[in-house]
Amino acid sequence: MAWDTARTKQRLLDAAVFEYSEHGPLGARVDRVAQRAGVNKERIYQYFGSKQKLFSAVLDQEMAKLAVAVPLTDEQARDLGTFAARIYDYHRDYPHYLRLLLWEGLDPDPLQSDKATLAAARERTEYYAGNVRAVARAQEEGYLRTDVEPAHLLYVARALAAWWLAVPAAVGLMLGEPGIDGARQRRQVLVKLVNDATANPDRTSR
Repeated sequence: MAWDTARTKQRLLDAAVFEYSEHGPLGARVDRVAQRAGVNKERIYQYFGSKQKLFSAVLDQEMAKLAVAVPLTDEQARDLGTFAARIYDYHRDYPHYLRLLLWEGLDPDPLQSDKATLAAARERTEYYAGNVRAVARAQEEGYLRTDVEPAHLLYVARALAAWWLAVPAAVGLMLGEPGIDGARQRRQVLVKLVNDATANPDRTSR
């Protein structure tokens, strides 16, 4: 029976999502990833090369999932508040990617200079660049304010969407416990804050 390489790699990636989101790239252990996946740990080095490269592959996979689930089309870029709310919903339902990004920020050497890792970094850069281009087109069409760079408007939407869930303890200290309807209320506030910060005031005042 032929070995299903693609299926084995996917099992390792899926197992690594949990390992890296819980322990980060420095604290993760390949033997735990292999055990969770039910695969010999030597396959990790065979398919990915190193623990750091596996982490990079996990980031790529989770970014791709978010990009598919919450795309930023030209039409959707016209309403960054709603886009931010959808990002918020995704991170709330699937917290692993946000945790991976936080771990990446703590890594003293997140990107090594090998070709595979640099190629993955370029792919992630292009993903965000595509978002920025959509925001820029919404500015040109008059939907968004034009006195701020499009990349900064994108940052506002994404940062506000993630902050609630990235630092829940600090948010709780500032806002108190959310209560039963807290998630819905915070989502509504998020939409208003992002739209107030990014929308073209001339258009909204008409």
